[in-house]
Amino acid sequence: MEIILMDKVTNLGNLGDVVKVKQGYARNYLIPQGMAKRATKANIEEFAQKKAELERVAADKLAAAQERATKLEGYMLAMVQKAGVDGRLFGSVGNSDIAAGLQANGFEVSKSEVRLPEGPFKAIGEYDVTLALHTDVTVDIKITISPEQ
Repeated sequence: MEIILMDKVTNLGNLGDVVKVKQGYARNYLIPQGMAKRATKANIEEFAQKKAELERVAADKLAAAQERATKLEGYMLAMVQKAGVDGRLFGSVGNSDIAAGLQANGFEVSKSEVRLPEGPFKAIGEYDVTLALHTDVTVDIKITISPEQ
């Protein structure tokens, strides 16, 4: 299925690109999320008329993400969790825990923006975490997990 990208999509293309993807990916994810439209003649003409406005919106999103990244640059989040004497946590610290900790400290971060490629943390210690605020903007922060006293 051919689609027109209405936003930049990682590993697929930029705003305005006409790409060919599998039908299920387009119907179930890209189109409902507003990231794409079917590449019909009418939609291509409509996109050509709205292209300048869509590019401005995309630039605004990028600028907002860069502003958030400068605030988060070098930030260190301290978290306290229950842990055993061997240093292993009762449970784990995942995306939602990190996002909730950052939100409690006044940062706008959703759990989908937190990247944990090796899975949730299951022991006390200091960890590096990458936040993907935009397809072009990532920022690294440190998480310190200490045991509850």
